[in-house]
Amino acid sequence: MTTKSELRPVPRPEVMAIDAYVPGKSGVAGLDRVFKLSSNESPLGPSPAAVEAFRREAGSLALYPDGSAQKLREAIARRYGLDVDRILCGNGSDEILSLIAQVYLSPGDEGLYSQYGFLAYPIAIRGAGATPVVAPEADLMASVDEMLARVTERTRVVFLANPNNPTGTYLPFSEVSRLHAALPGNVLLVLDAAYAEYVSRNDYASGVELVSRSSNVVMTRTFSKIYGLANLRLGWAYGPVEVMSALNRLRGPFNVNGAAQAAGVAALEDQGHIEAAARHNTVWLERMSSGLQRLGLRVTPSVGNFLLVHFEPAGRHTAKAADAFLSARGYVLRAVGGYGLPNALRLSLGTEEANLGVLAALESFLKDRQSA
Repeated sequence: MTTKSELRPVPRPEVMAIDAYVPGKSGVAGLDRVFKLSSNESPLGPSPAAVEAFRREAGSLALYPDGSAQKLREAIARRYGLDVDRILCGNGSDEILSLIAQVYLSPGDEGLYSQYGFLAYPIAIRGAGATPVVAPEADLMASVDEMLARVTERTRVVFLANPNNPTGTYLPFSEVSRLHAALPGNVLLVLDAAYAEYVSRNDYASGVELVSRSSNVVMTRTFSKIYGLANLRLGWAYGPVEVMSALNRLRGPFNVNGAAQAAGVAALEDQGHIEAAARHNTVWLERMSSGLQRLGLRVTPSVGNFLLVHFEPAGRHTAKAADAFLSARGYVLRAVGGYGLPNALRLSLGTEEANLGVLAALESFLKDRQSA
């Protein structure tokens, strides 16, 4: 017989089946100066106007923030020409992804995502008690056909990162539209457009148009990347009024702090800073991709602010060896074995100094291979 002292609270098995998210490294023991290139943060940092808006909030720390984030939602609506009533703000877009799973998934349901999609998706799906379903990719790119082949009567949510992290690849709008057109009306398509501001391809669309004319599409965005506000955890979603209403019923009443709201408004108003960040990224995306390929490394074509760099599967020049070599010199990249890519590292584009330093370090790392 079990005694009272032997009883313990038991978590749901779905939760214990989750592989906890492991973020990119932030530092290296023993080194005072480190270039963190592991989390796709903006090398230009936030707008000075956003920093000043954050500081002004110091005098209001005893007060609760606006629970509806009204001024921030209005600023987002002005910037992108959206209906403010269809915008929801979150503590990072991660919170919104989890809210979507909690609201639209139940035990027995399925949530679908692509093979190398963002690791937050299976966490959110399992956290809601549902079953994650993975669609294979083709050449590190989401496949609409593979995703549709795995849609069943139990599918309730489809997550699509576009552009995708960690590969940097994207689906053109025609393919996203094809995916949506083939989904049943009761399946919610979630377009995670965290890196949309970096994309300059004519065939790309973040999802605003699809959301505007559909009842089962939500687009999520973030201030963590090009806006440089990752530390404040600020994201937003645009979707049908009915979906936003449902999410708001579960959303915490003060989920976005006042400093984040104020900084977000100021960041949106400083388009000069965002344009500078986009230009920096465009220049260095090409320079780094070309530089890495000149060293003999394979690089997945990217439209984001990072590159997926591939190494040898065995021998002296593996991803693990490269990671150790770079870390010892103060360059911290992102190992992506957790994504099923053990032979690659994800390199966030940094400052000129950081970018050139990584190229020089990798040249040294690969020197004996190049001379062989």
